[in-house]
Amino acid sequence: MHPIEDSFKYLRDVIPSSVTLVAVSKTKSGQEIMELYNLGQRDFGENKVQELTAKYEELPKDIKWHFIGHLQRNKVKYIAPFVHLIHSVDSRDTLKEIDKRAAQHERNINCLIQVAISDEESKFGLDHSSLLGLLDEIKAVEFPNIHISGLMGMGTNTSDVKKTRSEFNGLKNLFDELKQTYSTENIDIKTLSMGMTGDFTIAIEEGSNMVRIGSLLFGPRN
Repeated sequence: MHPIEDSFKYLRDVIPSSVTLVAVSKTKSGQEIMELYNLGQRDFGENKVQELTAKYEELPKDIKWHFIGHLQRNKVKYIAPFVHLIHSVDSRDTLKEIDKRAAQHERNINCLIQVAISDEESKFGLDHSSLLGLLDEIKAVEFPNIHISGLMGMGTNTSDVKKTRSEFNGLKNLFDELKQTYSTENIDIKTLSMGMTGDFTIAIEEGSNMVRIGSLLFGPRN
C-alpha cells in the first residue's frame, strides 16, 4: 500500500465522522493531491494564494478549497471566485475586502475568524475584545456578502500537552459562548477549526470539528 493511502486510512479510522479532515496540500503536487482525491478526500487546504489558484485551475472542480494561511488584502481577489472557506480572517480590513470581492462575484464567502490562543508572536489572530467588536459589526450586516461559520485557532508549537489542551479548551469555551450569543442571517457559528498533525488528537478531545493535517498525510513538505 502507498504511504499516502496508509496515512489516509489511519486518519479515517481515528478521526470521528463528525470531524472534517482538511488535507493541507501546500507544496504538494497535483499528482499527490489526486491520490487523496481518488480515495475520496475533497477538502484541501493551502496557505499561499498563487499556489492555490494554480491548483484550482489544474484539478477537479468539486474540490473544496480552504485558505488556511495569513491572507493579504491585495490577494483576496484571486481566490474570491472559488474558495470554499477562508480560515484566517484576523482583521476588519481583510473582512471588508473579502466582502467587496464576494459581491463582485455575486456570492457569499464562508469565513472563520482566527482567534489568538497562542502566545507566539508569529501567529495571527484577534483577541477577545476585538473579536466581539467585529462580530457586532457583522451582526449589523456591515458585510452582507460574508458568512461567518465559526472560529479557527493555532495552538502553541510545544510538547507541553497541558498547555496545548488549555489553549484548545479556552477556544472551545469561547466557541460555545458565541454560538449562544451570535446567531443571525450571516453568523452561524458551527465550525471550530483547531488541530494539526502534532496536536489534532488533543484538539478533537477538546471539541474541534475540523482539523488541518498535512505532513502526517503527505510526508514532510517539499
